Amino acid sequence: MDQRDDWHLTELLHFKPGRSDPFAAAVRATRMPMVITDPAQADNPIVFANEAFQQLTGYALNEILGRNCRFLQGSDTNQSEVARIRDAILRGESLSADLLNYRKDGTTFWNALYLSPVRNDAGAIKFFFASQLDVTERVEAQKAAIRQREIIEAEVSRRTQELRDALDAKSVLLHEIDHRVKNNLMMIGSLLRLQSRQIGDPVFAARLNDMLVRVETLASVHRQLYQSDNLRRFDIGALANTLLSNIVGSSGRTDIATELDCEPLEVSADLATPLGLILNEIITNSVKHAFRDDRGGKITLSVTKTDGNAIIRISDDGPGFTVSEKSSGLGRTLINRLCKQVGAATRWLPTDAGTTVEISFPLKGE
Repeated sequence: MDQRDDWHLTELLHFKPGRSDPFAAAVRATRMPMVITDPAQADNPIVFANEAFQQLTGYALNEILGRNCRFLQGSDTNQSEVARIRDAILRGESLSADLLNYRKDGTTFWNALYLSPVRNDAGAIKFFFASQLDVTERVEAQKAAIRQREIIEAEVSRRTQELRDALDAKSVLLHEIDHRVKNNLMMIGSLLRLQSRQIGDPVFAARLNDMLVRVETLASVHRQLYQSDNLRRFDIGALANTLLSNIVGSSGRTDIATELDCEPLEVSADLATPLGLILNEIITNSVKHAFRDDRGGKITLSVTKTDGNAIIRISDDGPGFTVSEKSSGLGRTLINRLCKQVGAATRWLPTDAGTTVEISFPLKGE
């Protein structure tokens, strides 16, 4: 059948015949490749193909008519998609699919196929209409994007593994440092304890014991910091709790009760050592001076957060003190210097019911 004579097929689609039929003219002239197949014939052959289809595939009209559309398939055509098309034809359903097809010269193109049955007034399928669109650029772009994504995912996976390995190595190193620092602090503590036992001067021995307590405080801070999952932050409430229990416990004073009201409050790990030493000096001072002459009592410690500041309060129910009684010894000097280091303010509040020390410092990065 010559291309100029294919207009007569429109009468089978309920259009009046004639060369002036706008439907036939549009189908012949459109740049979208189109074919019509006849399921009434054996193997549902192509009975119409417009010029755009011929240009797309490279086949002449006489090489197309009478053949099933599968002649465009090749070795790399997705057979599951072919089976889906075949099933849609058997069920008389419309379908869209992206299919790899082959031109006459063997080159491939991705065909965005749309297939639809054409029925008569009685509902019987008379033809199948199929339009095609070369979407090779789109499909190749999608494939390139997928390949690029796979490359990126592989690189991310590789870098993630490198970071994990680096973190593992860092963890091993930190544990080694932790072990060595802990051993050194224990050794210093043992030497100070041994030396204090050999000193006959009770005043000097007491001062040496004070230094021993400070070393033990450093060890406690170090232990709590490096046992945490987050080495950059630490819970000041938990640290205060530990120090209070350790200091009162090591004093041997079973008549000193403790009361804690510490909300979880994480601060920078850089503050761990100075805050630990400040708390040590204040708590030790309470144990020594608030409960002299075997006088029992209670130490209350609280940690709260107010207006972007951390507030630590340590109170005892001892006899209190007057302003003139404020010590200017090593402990107070150490507290003042450490407070400047962390930007903290300390207030000593004498009351009739004992002494309260309030430490406040800004929570940076909160």
